[in-house]
Amino acid sequence: MAHYALLDENNTVVQVISGKDENTNWESYYSVLLNKACKRTSYNTRAGVHAEGGTPFRKNYAAIGYSYDETRDAFIPPKPYNSWVLNEDSCTWEAPVPMPTEPLGENEFYMWDEDSISWIIKQS
Repeated sequence: MAHYALLDENNTVVQVISGKDENTNWESYYSVLLNKACKRTSYNTRAGVHAEGGTPFRKNYAAIGYSYDETRDAFIPPKPYNSWVLNEDSCTWEAPVPMPTEPLGENEFYMWDEDSISWIIKQS
């Protein structure tokens, strides 16, 4: 089984469907059938890496709200914060400051604070 992302006029993913995966051009078939631009997406690809060691496909598995970048031939998730930058290799967003790696106390976690452009410790 293969997965396909249906795109709106701005190349934003509006739906992901399951479909055929034989050697036929199913992108064109589903595009005509559903009257939307259609791009195949790989369920096993995240951040430019194939989970099972295969060849990564279009950088990320598509989801509703992702954008399809024709130049990169990649699906890119929505930008979570204005300060974050796109990693060109993985087509994922990264904070301008790496998340700390020091251990936290019980029920504590790091959360991004856009106002201070830093990671802060929160309690759960």
